Amino acid sequence: MLLPFRRSLFASSFLLAITSSAFATPAGNLPLMPWPQQVEVAPQAGKWRVDNRLSVAVSGDNLGPLPQRWRERIEQQTGWTLQPQPTDATQSKIQVVIKHKVDALPKPDSDESYDLEVTPQGAIINANTRFGAIHGMETLLQLLQNDGENTFLPLVRIHDNPRFAWRGVLLDSARHFLPVGTIKRQLDGMAAAKLNVLHWHLTDDQGWRFASEHYPKLQQLASDGEFYTVAEMKDVVAYATSLGIRVVPEIDMPGHASAIAVAYPELISAPGPFSMQREWGVHEPTLDPSNEQVYKFADTLVGELAAIFPDPYLHIGGDEVKDTQWQNSTAIKAYMKKNHIADSHALQAAFNKRLQQILQKHHRHMVGWDEIFHPDLPKNIVIQSWQGPDSLGASAQQGYLGILSTGFYLDQPQSSAYHYRNEILPQPLGVDQNLAEGEKAQSWAFSMPRLKGSPVEGSFSLIEGKQGWRGFIDFKGKTRRALRDIVWQNNGQVSFAVDTWMGDTRPVLTLKDGKFDGYFVIGNARYPATGNPLSEIPQGTPPVVPDARGMQNILGGEAALWQENITSEILDLKLWPRGFVVAERLWSAEDVKDIDNMYQRLAKVDAWSAVSVGLQQHAETTRLMTRLANSSDITPLLTLSSALEPAQYYTRQHLKFKAGNYQQFEPLNRLVDALPAESNAVRQLDNQVKALLADGKDVQAARAIRNQLTLWRDNRAQVDPILAQNYVLKPVQPVAEKLSQLSVLGLKWLDNIQRGEHITAEERQKAQTQLDSAAQIQDELVIAAVYPLQRLLQGVK
Repeated sequence: MLLPFRRSLFASSFLLAITSSAFATPAGNLPLMPWPQQVEVAPQAGKWRVDNRLSVAVSGDNLGPLPQRWRERIEQQTGWTLQPQPTDATQSKIQVVIKHKVDALPKPDSDESYDLEVTPQGAIINANTRFGAIHGMETLLQLLQNDGENTFLPLVRIHDNPRFAWRGVLLDSARHFLPVGTIKRQLDGMAAAKLNVLHWHLTDDQGWRFASEHYPKLQQLASDGEFYTVAEMKDVVAYATSLGIRVVPEIDMPGHASAIAVAYPELISAPGPFSMQREWGVHEPTLDPSNEQVYKFADTLVGELAAIFPDPYLHIGGDEVKDTQWQNSTAIKAYMKKNHIADSHALQAAFNKRLQQILQKHHRHMVGWDEIFHPDLPKNIVIQSWQGPDSLGASAQQGYLGILSTGFYLDQPQSSAYHYRNEILPQPLGVDQNLAEGEKAQSWAFSMPRLKGSPVEGSFSLIEGKQGWRGFIDFKGKTRRALRDIVWQNNGQVSFAVDTWMGDTRPVLTLKDGKFDGYFVIGNARYPATGNPLSEIPQGTPPVVPDARGMQNILGGEAALWQENITSEILDLKLWPRGFVVAERLWSAEDVKDIDNMYQRLAKVDAWSAVSVGLQQHAETTRLMTRLANSSDITPLLTLSSALEPAQYYTRQHLKFKAGNYQQFEPLNRLVDALPAESNAVRQLDNQVKALLADGKDVQAARAIRNQLTLWRDNRAQVDPILAQNYVLKPVQPVAEKLSQLSVLGLKWLDNIQRGEHITAEERQKAQTQLDSAAQIQDELVIAAVYPLQRLLQGVK
């Protein structure tokens, strides 16, 4: 329930102006992310004007250094030096009132709710516990802003609490080591985004980062000297605790064990010796489930971890177990026969059952990836899903707790919109699969080869009905998914969209006279595809959707930041601001999902997080660009970069693999590494092209398009010398040339549209050929401007 108004603070006119719509989602235009559950805004944009007498008082609990840190952040946001805190705490204009003093250690069921009121006389945060108070203060700091007149807080009343209890971020210190200071900065960002679980991936094939007292050869032989001492890990836990964030450590077992193999080969399923694994991927070294010393090893390590990490959960990995060593071991096969273990999956389940007993002994619950799911394990384990909503839904329906990571892999350069559409709870198909009288349907099989791995195969069906086109797609081995944005061109070309495990997937195909030609756009990267017509609509498998009780087993989700292509030098750039997008999906109401509104608020919160929180996504870009340019004059490089994006999906990883560079020492020092996941300039250009095509007389949209294309066209002369002087940038020279040429074409097409001029079929084909050439991947990046320009060309008569 909302706390009652205090009449001394809120004018009666404000009370009368509140309507039921003020409580509703979707989100409004306040610079808040994640969006609160209930927001009331005063009429006529009322505000409390503040000055350097602003002060914060906390009552009901001791928040340690946080209040002073909040004062410092207010100074960072305003540029002021605040006057000293009043000796009488009741005189502070910002009051933080905590109802119950609780243990400072956050728990899975901690109360994180709060109420915030801002009136012309001051602001008050009411919270049941310290955790809600911390969240409430982050909301207040986001609201603090400047306009043309003064610094102010808008007059609002907010009631807020999270939708999901588990809202995490996975940081991978195993593949590329992260300094403690870098981790603490991400914790600051997590607190600002109201994320509450740090999943700390401490071990993998490429490194052991956890200093073990009883097995010291792990850090001595398998870390390259980069590991965390017990004191450092406790320091991270203490810092996270002060921000209301839990820390769940992960040590990967029984697979991803190359680092263990280097230090203690006697625990591995095949004889050594082993050397440090530098290549990325899935490797053979696997713990030996038939060896009792393995369980002693696990017991000792879990005990060490439990003494450092107080959270009731401990992550055991359990993913991608390559069973080659198991299959080739005479001793392990004999062990399986003796214990009536049928196959490798059952062997891993038996191992996990023993591991679960060890965890229980140390008062810890197991968390693991999809592969640990087995009916022999108790229902209080948590299954983290990288395989998708169907896997999550199936385990939840059988009573297992779960969290979603599919769709939140921020190491992949995917759009914020894609992450934002990623609903946590499994959803039904949402489209009619049946043909009504008079409707026509066509179905096609397809195959999309990838740069690494087997082709992606399946079929899709398109149905033409009275309400327009609808359809669905069946990827091999996966459940049916509905299509959106089905658009046909006059030449028989069709495009549609569907969110998949690969990202925003948009086939662009010419389906005519039984022939199939075209490509799939995975995010922004084109993959050629082949196919053939089918005589009837295939039978598909519906999505796995738990019942209401099963849905309650889904605790939330985690953004994953695997670090094959990420070092501490660019960590913030990859995690932020998209971390706020994932945070909103996990915190806010399900119907807060307007993408345009999200992007408007994200731009504001992105800037705020750099100033108030100290996140370095923009500083990292500037630093990398300065190094690439060999100069502080990076404007031409930034202008070029605004048209570019990293090739999305796993395209970069697969290209590195093909080139023999998919390994730990591959430099991440190129232009592509300095780019954010998506270009705001390209997204805005696309919106402006849409606006112009909807209304050919939209002067403002036409002017914005012309200004952007002119900027890109004229930048060529400035950026070419910068590209030529650094060998790392030379591969981007053709990209700059193509962008300039495309900008010239785009300006011509803009003139055609504004003047109502037509182009010939030959001119259109030539232009399309240039666009297709420019869309190809170059130096692991894509000219993302191709896509709004493609739309602009389609608008020319």
